[in-house]
Amino acid sequence: MNNKTKAHLALLGANLFYGAGFTVAKSIMPRLIEPLGFIFIRVSVVTILFWLSYIGGEKYRSKIEKKDWPILILGGLFGVALNQMLFFLGLNLTFPIHAALIMMSTPLLITIIATIVLKEKIGSTKAVGLLVGIGGAFLLMSAGKEITMTGSSSLGDLFVFLNAASYAIYLVLIKPLMQRYRPIVVIRWVFLFGFIFVLPFGGPQFARIDWSLFGTQDYLALSFIVICVTFFTYLWNIYALRFLSPSTAGAYIYLQPMFAAFISVIFTGEQLTAVKLLATCMIFGGVYLVNFGFKRLKRN
Repeated sequence: MNNKTKAHLALLGANLFYGAGFTVAKSIMPRLIEPLGFIFIRVSVVTILFWLSYIGGEKYRSKIEKKDWPILILGGLFGVALNQMLFFLGLNLTFPIHAALIMMSTPLLITIIATIVLKEKIGSTKAVGLLVGIGGAFLLMSAGKEITMTGSSSLGDLFVFLNAASYAIYLVLIKPLMQRYRPIVVIRWVFLFGFIFVLPFGGPQFARIDWSLFGTQDYLALSFIVICVTFFTYLWNIYALRFLSPSTAGAYIYLQPMFAAFISVIFTGEQLTAVKLLATCMIFGGVYLVNFGFKRLKRN
């Protein structure tokens, strides 16, 4: 098996874990763990695991230039703290399929933020794609009046959308550092600063966890989210980027809604309504237009 094949399998596995994570996290949140307490566990454990790489030798260590520290701090804020806290606060209120579909707007938000921050030009085709895709996300949020066990799905959808925006900001900010340092070095510092930001919000909720209520399945669900959905997915994405282009790696995010929908429908009985299907088509169509445009569409 060659390296490219392994890289594709790594991306497939990472996005399968992401898709499953929507439903698995809901199985113990907020029943046993509140959203921010969950994030405290997730970020603290993974920060420790990433920093264990520091003892792996000089190739895993790099001296950070002074000008790059503010970017790493902002990376911790947007890429870990706000990103994960907003996502779990949203997932706590909405449905797994809603969350997975809204996360599909991330590539569209990246294009918008890159246009603003990096002054990249945007053509008419991309503009149409952005309007269609973001319109699909807002359709899902505005029509998502279903009531969950923890509140209205529309508020949860909004939190997930803000999480996607936060992660898009992170990717635009952190991209230059990935070209100057090893990815493991960047992620190690990003998670450390992210943990510092999460601590005052997640710490109190973590302290309120009653571990005596946990059963074997609950511990397995928590371990799956921390080890598989966080640690392994970051490692596998890093590995894949050594052999595949970022655009190829990014394309795999489109599998997440399918995995999430399949798992959620089977295990939680979530319904695929006409509005959800229409929003899905709009988001997929918007992403397609932003990446390929009308010319590819005509040739097909």
